[in-house]
Amino acid sequence: MNGQSGCRGWLHCQLGQFDLQLDWELDAGETLVLFGPSGSGKTTALRALAGLVRPVSGRIDIAGQPVYDSAERVWVPAHKRRVGYLTQQYHLFPHLNLAQNISYGLGSGWRNPRFGNSALELEETLDAFQLRGLEERFPWELSGGQQQRVALARAMATQPQLLLLDEPFSALDAGLRRSLRHELRVALTRRPIPVVLVTHDREEALSMGDSVQVIDGGRTIARGLPIDVLGQPGQTAVARLVGVENLFRMRVESRHPRDGTMRLSGEGTDIPVVLEAPLDDGPLDYRTADWVTVGIRASDIILSSDEPVGSSARNRLPGTVSRIEARPPGYLVELDCGIPLHCQVTGASLEEMGIRNGQQLWAVFKASSCFLVRETDAEGMKYL
Repeated sequence: MNGQSGCRGWLHCQLGQFDLQLDWELDAGETLVLFGPSGSGKTTALRALAGLVRPVSGRIDIAGQPVYDSAERVWVPAHKRRVGYLTQQYHLFPHLNLAQNISYGLGSGWRNPRFGNSALELEETLDAFQLRGLEERFPWELSGGQQQRVALARAMATQPQLLLLDEPFSALDAGLRRSLRHELRVALTRRPIPVVLVTHDREEALSMGDSVQVIDGGRTIARGLPIDVLGQPGQTAVARLVGVENLFRMRVESRHPRDGTMRLSGEGTDIPVVLEAPLDDGPLDYRTADWVTVGIRASDIILSSDEPVGSSARNRLPGTVSRIEARPPGYLVELDCGIPLHCQVTGASLEEMGIRNGQQLWAVFKASSCFLVRETDAEGMKYL
């Protein structure tokens, strides 16, 4: 890691009965995602990095310099840390227009933003964040997306050595969120600084993060590349947090090393349920008769009106539609296959297939769509 331009450290915070312990390390231009449910400690971590919360102990280095070190009694107050902090409320000054809000971040004063050494910087910032022509508008005259861009432009205008983003896109619609995430990534390529992003949105974490830490109850329970940690999570606690719709306890019936799969049977069902899943030859190395937890994402399941013939998909389960629920951008269909199987379909598919409660359908998915999940307790420890 390049300690002269990145951010690294560890901290221990106590707020009442809540206890947070966290460590991190990231380079300039990298985005670390703190992912977890409300109340897990994500925002507390950002506030500690910004200097708004004083940890019990720890060390925080920004651009190679300590801004907090409990052992050496170092404490740099918030206003002296070069940290940009953007929340979902944006906190634009209502009495200042767009140009004045950004100029406040440039340090040129807000009264005459078109004059002084920062005039060129203001022009460049307006172009970079596609705000040209809106300079005289006040915050209440801007759309949600425009307000977000102004707040981000002001935060970046301070030339921060660290940028903190606390669910900055949560108040926007899905299309605008995707557009602004792209704009932010482009802006960060122009001015690479370390970024810590707080979110509980899986899509946001996957699109924005270079690394991710899943936090629950003030502890990191998983970390790594977003696609590895959030794509097919290997722990039940993480799987539930990221919204894996199907988690089943099943028994290993047989192993097939040649095909790289194993055959599983359902637990406590009236109808025999048999699945094929990838063979696990890792540290757990499940054997015949072992109980395992299997995860399947609803979006990986295909529904068919007729029994599939000539398909390479190894899992084909008949079932009855027991529930249909709007789940934008599509619908969640629950199929009773002896186990309740949740499937995601588009509105067009729902209409064309005439899917309704009580209808007989087939659920089809590949063995590779199943992933094994190890059981964990609240502290993230294995107990399998």
